[in-house]
Amino acid sequence: MTDAPLTKPEIDAPEGPAPAELEIVDIVVGDGAEAAASSTVDVHYLGVEYDSGEEFDSSWSRGESVNFPLKALIPGWQLGIPGMQVGGRRKLTVPAALAYGESGGHPLSGKTLIFVIDLKGVS
Repeated sequence: MTDAPLTKPEIDAPEGPAPAELEIVDIVVGDGAEAAASSTVDVHYLGVEYDSGEEFDSSWSRGESVNFPLKALIPGWQLGIPGMQVGGRRKLTVPAALAYGESGGHPLSGKTLIFVIDLKGVS
């Protein structure tokens, strides 16, 4: 995995079974404002499926960061981003129950997902 913030990360396909719990790994620790559960965050992110390593979404591919209120996002992001500081890069491995659910109509339901997130701003 590349670890230079502001460039699109590359994620190697993981080996072994997907974790049952949310995994949070700081790749780069930021030194700016800290995200809280009530924050709106400005992020660049990459999302891949754990089992296949296939990319399903990337703000880098669209050429611009995105703003989200944390409370409107999947539970894995709601739990995994607070405490992160602006300028940081964090990897979240999110089990299905904290992503799009174990089952349902969403194309990513039942899948463990990996996100690499660069926090650019909080408000």
